[in-house]
Amino acid sequence: MRPQRHPISPYVPLLLSLALVAGLFIGRNLGGGEQSPLAIFHLRQPGAAEKIGQVLDLIDRQYVDSVEKESLVEEVLQDILQRLDPHSYYLSAEELRAASEPLEGSFDGIGVEFAIQHDTVVVITPVEGGPSAQLGIRAGDRILMADSVPLAGVGITNDGVMKRLRGPRDSKVEVMIARRGTKEPFHVTITRGAIPINSVAAALLRPDGTGYIKLSRFARNTHAEFVEAADRLRQQGMTRLVLDLRGNGGGYLNAAADLADEFLPDGRVIVYTEGRMSQRRDLKATARGGYEDMPLAVLIDEGSASASEIIAGALQDNDRATIIGRRSFGKGLVQEEVPLPDHSAVRLTTARYYTASGRSIQKPYGHGVDYDADYEQRGIHGELFSADSIHLDSAQVFRTRSGRVVYGGGGVMPDVFVPADTAEGSQFLTDLFFSGTLNQVAFDLADRERSKLKALGDPASFNGGYTITPAMTDALRDEARKQGIKERAGEFERSRRQIVTRLKAGMARNIWGDEGFYEVMLDADSVFLRARDVLRAGPTANR
Repeated sequence: MRPQRHPISPYVPLLLSLALVAGLFIGRNLGGGEQSPLAIFHLRQPGAAEKIGQVLDLIDRQYVDSVEKESLVEEVLQDILQRLDPHSYYLSAEELRAASEPLEGSFDGIGVEFAIQHDTVVVITPVEGGPSAQLGIRAGDRILMADSVPLAGVGITNDGVMKRLRGPRDSKVEVMIARRGTKEPFHVTITRGAIPINSVAAALLRPDGTGYIKLSRFARNTHAEFVEAADRLRQQGMTRLVLDLRGNGGGYLNAAADLADEFLPDGRVIVYTEGRMSQRRDLKATARGGYEDMPLAVLIDEGSASASEIIAGALQDNDRATIIGRRSFGKGLVQEEVPLPDHSAVRLTTARYYTASGRSIQKPYGHGVDYDADYEQRGIHGELFSADSIHLDSAQVFRTRSGRVVYGGGGVMPDVFVPADTAEGSQFLTDLFFSGTLNQVAFDLADRERSKLKALGDPASFNGGYTITPAMTDALRDEARKQGIKERAGEFERSRRQIVTRLKAGMARNIWGDEGFYEVMLDADSVFLRARDVLRAGPTANR
């Protein structure tokens, strides 16, 4: 039986309206003759800034439930700033410390790079010269406890470990260490110290004289680190350089300008900034550059942003290097940090930066634009796989010093496009990687042979003299089955080369850190290999 429908009375809307009016009337008169809190607005007629403060004060005094006022203020500030542009934002004191640490170049701690393997904290490598290295802590050591608090077991996280191991400089922490070949765990008291955060992830020299430097950020010490690494490679025989800025989200503008100065002759414009309340400021190269004549290629991708794009744009506009890879992120806004009394801060966009040719590479944002979906849209449109799918803004055409056409309005477009490599990809490879299974097996293999592998001497010797056997890949596939990862017909064969390379690179990382990883991975890196070939060809690398 269907329920009977009752017609809506024409008086219902009227009754609802009367109820709302009555609610407002009651709200205004509950004070029993006293002035309503709402009257504050009529009495003072606040400006925009005062209005926010008065509303928050009203909520604090009159709202029906208790409110965390400080938290509410932070949310309001964040919302206001995010409405301006995607890169203006508010940072609490804790967030500011976490965000500043990688750019300042150091933090206070015990000085180990670690990973959580089998629910245990394992030292990947002690930081050279750091407190742990000085006490003889080795790669492969297990940290079981810190100040009697267990650091092993299900549920342990990287954040939890760092909270226990980091601390004020000169403070002490007692750790319990388990080491292969030692029957019983032992205790070590470590005095925390300043631990450097390096910008140079790897600096390698290939047999043909091609140098490779991977930069992970632009921090206070980036320029000095680069010069030290490049000078070492040049002394070893480097005759050309590949600078890898893929995935580098940027950092300090001055760090990028100092690095660009190494490659550009005196007087060349690197970048300039300008805003509504900020006069134009030009940053120009000086005569101090030590690599102005070194054949150069710069690698970029959709993760290269901000300071990375300043480098790429400056070298492209000045016809100094070949830019290779895929279109960069597209961040052309400059933020200034304004500290607040409670140690929080506002990072406010105060200017745009422009490359030497006058182009802004900021991608669109604002009403109707899903800024965070840009990478996904690039994939949908086919841009990651075909240069023909890239939309270039014909209204923003600029020219380099030699007259080559470049475009503004959405990142730096490389001179040589290299698509994302999917030929050897498979769901099996993806699952191995993102499940952590591949890294886990790489660690187990390296850990069992740690002494033997260290005896090989260095990453290059390991790369040239060590072979991943079928038994090792079988062990990986067995572990994948135990983890519930499906291997469909033909997937392993399709991805065999990538699986073997990543397994070997993972082993190298567990012995020698990032330099070991990149030493192996470069052999299968299509973007690096293309850059090497371009530099070998000669003239196009130094236009």
